[in-house]
Amino acid sequence: MQFIKKLFSPILATMKFIQEHFKAMVFLLIVFLIFAPQSKEDLKPNNLEEVYLVGPIMETSEVIEQIDAAVANQFVKGILLNIDSAGGAVAPSIEVAYALKRAREKKPVVVYASGTLASGSYYASIWANEIVANPGSMVGSIGVIMQGANVSELMDKIGIKSQSIQAGKYKKIGASDREWTDYEINELNKVIQGTYDLFTTDVAKARGLDINKRDMFADAHIFTAKQAKDVGLIDSIGVKYDAKEKLAKLSGVREQIWNKENKIDKFMKKFSAQTAVTIHTYFPSLVMK
Repeated sequence: MQFIKKLFSPILATMKFIQEHFKAMVFLLIVFLIFAPQSKEDLKPNNLEEVYLVGPIMETSEVIEQIDAAVANQFVKGILLNIDSAGGAVAPSIEVAYALKRAREKKPVVVYASGTLASGSYYASIWANEIVANPGSMVGSIGVIMQGANVSELMDKIGIKSQSIQAGKYKKIGASDREWTDYEINELNKVIQGTYDLFTTDVAKARGLDINKRDMFADAHIFTAKQAKDVGLIDSIGVKYDAKEKLAKLSGVREQIWNKENKIDKFMKKFSAQTAVTIHTYFPSLVMK
């Protein structure tokens, strides 16, 4: 009897382990099935990288990290930035623009306007080797705005008064508990005009346009893809297939192998974009529009 137990002990131990860890093993199997390569193609490293910039531009660290990682990846020969954004905050837009400028020094970069390429998102795209716009996309809106609500009447109705102590004439500039004074408007206008000059100067430099004719391509004009091409804001009109082919040609890649975006990451990006819209609605700031 003891001999039989010893003989079958490895099998019994294995069965006991399976019974005790059955749920964990099923979970690991599911994870493996989700992330396991589906074909031999999946085992090959991608040689072209697509990065998405979608929704309001408020926080761009992830996009910049993806661009920088693609530049550092020796297998990646070119970068496609797929943009569908109406713009956003000034500084994050410039961060993306200069990330593309750095990338362009090492590898070809193509921007594809899949929906809206306007304001801050257009600023983000200017240093690409080429900009391709979907025929139905909206391009332009090169301008700057700062806005805020005047809730003084509402505060009077519900019996709320604000109070503050500050040093400096302009410290309460842009407060929402009263109308802005003339000197405050002049001070804010100085910032707006300075930012607008920066925006238009960079666009003219990157796109080879005449800054003295900025009223033609800037001034917050909104263009169709064709109109944008006519004024020099984009290089060509086409769909995503055309943008990919353009990048492959610039990169010298014959067999295109693209990265695949994780579905969970894609959902989180959309969720973050909606959250940014909500935050910006209640806490307005200097934005490009």
